[in-house]
Amino acid sequence: MLTLFNTLSRKVEPFTPITPGQVKLYACGPTVYHFAHIGNLRTYIFEDILRRTLEHNKYNVLHVMNVTDVGHLESDADLGDDKMELAAKREAKSPWDIARFYEQAFFNDLEKLHIEKPTIICRATEHIKEMQDFIKELEKKGYTYTVDGNVYFRIDKFPSYANLSRRHLQDLLEGARVEVDLRKENPLDFVLWFSNSKFPNQIMKWDSPWGVGFPGWHIECSAMASKFLGDHIDIHCGGIDHISIHHSNEIAQSEAKFGKKWVNFWLHGEFLVVQKEKMAKSSGNFLTLTSLTDMGYDPMHYRYLCLQAHYRSQLYFSFEALDGARNAFESLKNRVLSYRLNPEAPKNKTRKDELRASFFTAMNNDLDTPVALSMVWETMKDQTLATSEKLELLRDFDAILGFNVDSFSAPKLSDAHLALIKEREAARTNKDWARADAIRDQLLKDGIAIKDTKLGTEWYLDIQRIE
Repeated sequence: MLTLFNTLSRKVEPFTPITPGQVKLYACGPTVYHFAHIGNLRTYIFEDILRRTLEHNKYNVLHVMNVTDVGHLESDADLGDDKMELAAKREAKSPWDIARFYEQAFFNDLEKLHIEKPTIICRATEHIKEMQDFIKELEKKGYTYTVDGNVYFRIDKFPSYANLSRRHLQDLLEGARVEVDLRKENPLDFVLWFSNSKFPNQIMKWDSPWGVGFPGWHIECSAMASKFLGDHIDIHCGGIDHISIHHSNEIAQSEAKFGKKWVNFWLHGEFLVVQKEKMAKSSGNFLTLTSLTDMGYDPMHYRYLCLQAHYRSQLYFSFEALDGARNAFESLKNRVLSYRLNPEAPKNKTRKDELRASFFTAMNNDLDTPVALSMVWETMKDQTLATSEKLELLRDFDAILGFNVDSFSAPKLSDAHLALIKEREAARTNKDWARADAIRDQLLKDGIAIKDTKLGTEWYLDIQRIE
């Protein structure tokens, strides 16, 4: 049975979909004004693990992700500058060009990390009508008020506003009073539509019943999620920084419109932490996936690092930790290569089935990837299993882990080692077995194991040397 931690209840609960065999999953996507940093990408890796686990449990997953390409201010609480406009000024491009460039960069990162592409990707700029229609419905039900062309959601009409964050309204109010929009009746009220903002020359604007302007960030997700998933959703995901404002606002406006519970399960990923602070673009500890690959790391090294921590635990990033993840992943990779080149007949089906059950039990226990990874290593170190059984298990596990083990290829060798392999092949052709064996032994001393196949000589790093 699959169980998941529901932020709304603060409990691990058995997961049952609204419609048998189907899961409607919504994930808050990127604001495409800059490259995603690796802290952002940790959240998308967690969501990918969730989706893969749901699919392993035979659910058909409809996965919707938004792309925020308009209307997201620096602060979730309707304050600060417009991120798209800031990026446009920074790079001397139009906001539209900025959005398309960083959107493509984001999805390139997802592909490199083997993150499955969402079933539906929806851009905010392409759903302005749906947002306006959503606001009109809230107006009809008396949840809004308009001042100077700005449409606000009235929090006092939604008494369960603080249920998701579990924070007292007074605490939320204190935070909201740091910089107050004097048009608001209540500092916690939030903007659904801006017609009168501090950006009079903003390029990204649309006609509306309230004036020419642009949508608030929070309305985007509710409007697009309900368009593609309806008025009752199984799972909504995001980072923990979305809980107290963005997701609380989504719940308020959506349940106000639909008159019922909107989302059954809320799942949130914890921060990636660098030097005791969360990673953020506003701070100096801003690393991208390209930053890591430029340093010689493979994207899978970072994916492995993320899976070593539970998604609800903070992950402390350091290059020492990343080096450890790289070593572990490369060891895994070379074991897989060795199993391929040295197949053995099956010999312990019972043990193989036990390990498979333990792995998927861990994943069904609120996506416990650290325990699942321990099952990977237990499998590889089990001397009672044949190499063919180990490879079969690793392929099964990989459906969730997402390393793509079938794509593993031999490591690059130095020119000197490649020359030795060619010399050995020539010696074998000339039936100079003594020289061929001597070269094999020399390569083994350097930690390189070789295998003669119909396609020629293949190699992998010797596991004993790694250990």
